[in-house]
Amino acid sequence: MSIQNVLTLLGGVSFLIFGIKIMGDAFQDLAGDRMRRLIASLTSSPIKGVAAGAIVTIMIQSSSATTVMVVSFVHVGLMTLAQAFSVIMGANIGTTITAQLISFSIAKYSILAAVAGAVLTIKGGDLRNKQLGYGLVGFAMLFVGMGMMQEAMSFLQSREDLFIIVNNNPIAGLLVGAGVTMAVQASSATVGLTMVMASQGLLEVPAAIAIILGDNIGTTITAVLASIGGNRAAKQAAAAHVLFNVLGAVIMMFALTPYSWLVAQTSNDIARQVANAHSLFNIINTCIFLPFIRPYTALISRIVPNDAGGPPLAEQGARYLDPNLITVSPAAGVDAVRKEMVRLGRIAAGMIRDCYKMIVDGETRLMPDILMTEKTIDDLTHEIVRYATELGQKVHSADLSVLLNSCISGVGDIERMGDHAENIVEMAQFMLDRKQKFSEKALMECREMFDLVIESVEKCISALENEDIAMAEEVFDLEPKVDQMERILRARHIERLNSGKCPPDAGIVFIDILSNLERVGDHARNISYIVKDIKRLGKQVAK
Repeated sequence: MSIQNVLTLLGGVSFLIFGIKIMGDAFQDLAGDRMRRLIASLTSSPIKGVAAGAIVTIMIQSSSATTVMVVSFVHVGLMTLAQAFSVIMGANIGTTITAQLISFSIAKYSILAAVAGAVLTIKGGDLRNKQLGYGLVGFAMLFVGMGMMQEAMSFLQSREDLFIIVNNNPIAGLLVGAGVTMAVQASSATVGLTMVMASQGLLEVPAAIAIILGDNIGTTITAVLASIGGNRAAKQAAAAHVLFNVLGAVIMMFALTPYSWLVAQTSNDIARQVANAHSLFNIINTCIFLPFIRPYTALISRIVPNDAGGPPLAEQGARYLDPNLITVSPAAGVDAVRKEMVRLGRIAAGMIRDCYKMIVDGETRLMPDILMTEKTIDDLTHEIVRYATELGQKVHSADLSVLLNSCISGVGDIERMGDHAENIVEMAQFMLDRKQKFSEKALMECREMFDLVIESVEKCISALENEDIAMAEEVFDLEPKVDQMERILRARHIERLNSGKCPPDAGIVFIDILSNLERVGDHARNISYIVKDIKRLGKQVAK
């Protein structure tokens, strides 16, 4: 094998992998917020999980990326092991679409896709046209890569002796498939090479199938790498993926002869037979394991036991902002920002409730806790903004960019809620230092104002969490009521000040508390606008 052949083969593999990457990125960008919603649905029932896992993998053209997402979701507690396993099974099915695509005899049309893609990329004008252009160029590169691999390996047609070991020993084929896929970390490249060798008569069908089975084992290395540094749950998800593919491959190796016969009946084209073997294996494997998800995941939990007591996730620091998501799926990263923002909002809402207890119920012991929580909010805000800024460089979808920018703005609103809570603590300390108290009338009015503002804050966070436009509208309705109550209570208190029924210092503090609460209501309204942005984007992508 000459240096030229080696370089051509490496070039073909590179074109194939890069074409898959470009096509997957283009699909993600075209899907935009629809992709984010689909990823958010991965925690559904087992059958829905399989379907969602397959669809997401088809769209991003990488089962490895889907698996990394799943491991990340399990790590942060967004997904149970059973839910993760169903998605992994779906990802295994979805990744076979690439092999099916390149097995069709449509290489001659790939040049048209390349030309159309180039025109759209250069002259498309609209961003979506450019993204479609990139997708078409990626599609064309698949066939360019396959053609280069066929050319590089054509000289081996007279060297069947090099493949005697693999053809005579399926175990060797299994190990070759696993090793090559682990090395290149791209199962589609291994499948493509196998299709080329089989179509040139170098591999018999059983040997090709053995390599494909090994490929399915090798692709699990990505999940293992992603779980390194993760918690026990993440390692369980990776183990579930590895054992699922290994057991499936072992079962199929025992039934290799009848399975090879079955595959041979699906097509007269050996390249199609290889692609079908890849698809059928993953579909059959899923059908075998799907009814036994719970006992299977229970077995995984015994093999990789939970930490004693299951350590609670730390309250401080980001919980959902996994750096892996920035690379494998910006859409998942945007949704992680939204989830972290919801968590931040829950913390801020807790601060406002503690301020209520401090002012209305006299629980001044809460002052240090509220101030500590405010620092937590500041630190978490900075983490979210840093993550979102890095993520923004990877987001090329216009609707996802709008949503990400809205979330960054909303995080600022939540951080300012914490600032207002801190202001209220300082006012309470001022009263405590001067040994002054509010009148019963003033406390009753504080209770009314707090109740209305807390309702507004909790509803805006729930609306963001559930993307509930109806609840967001309730927050919009509450905001003018908060403003009106602030004006009425301010006027009443000024009357009490003028009549001498209230000490001047206490009167100033009371008015400042009202003012801070009114601003908290304004920030709750601003956060609810993000839900409007989400729904507006949803309507746009549906058109």
